[in-house]
Amino acid sequence: MSLELGLEILNCASSEDWLQTVMQDFDTFLQDHANCERKASAMAMSFIAKYPDRYEIIPDLIDTAVEELQHFRQVYKIMEKRQVPLSKEMAKDPYVSQLLQLIRSSSEERFVDRLVIASIVEWRGCERFKMVAEALEDPDLSHFYKVLWESEARHGETFTQMARIYFPDNEVNSRLEYFLEEEARILKGLALRSALH
Repeated sequence: MSLELGLEILNCASSEDWLQTVMQDFDTFLQDHANCERKASAMAMSFIAKYPDRYEIIPDLIDTAVEELQHFRQVYKIMEKRQVPLSKEMAKDPYVSQLLQLIRSSSEERFVDRLVIASIVEWRGCERFKMVAEALEDPDLSHFYKVLWESEARHGETFTQMARIYFPDNEVNSRLEYFLEEEARILKGLALRSALH
């Protein structure tokens, strides 16, 4: 799937107000970004812990976990250069928390919903990293976020492909449609802050 087609999946665009909030306090954004990469790596590993019998997706989950951890290391190097410390606590992400509250309860329903949410979170990260890359004046930072948005696009497609291994297309598409509508509602209700979500 192309980057452009992937971004068209999202039901709403992030606001310029969000981008300006990030640009005005970029060091805080870096702290949150570092936390998001750590959480993303842990999330991929949690799929392996919860679904060790889903052999078909374990290699991709390992690759995703490693890549997210590499992103964390890259963000941390940028933070070191700018003398920005890691945040002392990793607070709950209100955006992700609200999406997770919508997951259904049965084992199979929970599995497909978690994969679909993971895909959507990656697509939103892709869109927002693209906005940040295009707004940054520092060419090295801009390039870094361009590489990241391309990576997030791949991850977004990977999680959707995982879901399609185990569930029919019409079910995956239905859950994508539902969560995309809810994601747009949640996004519009979030307070502006210098954070990825």
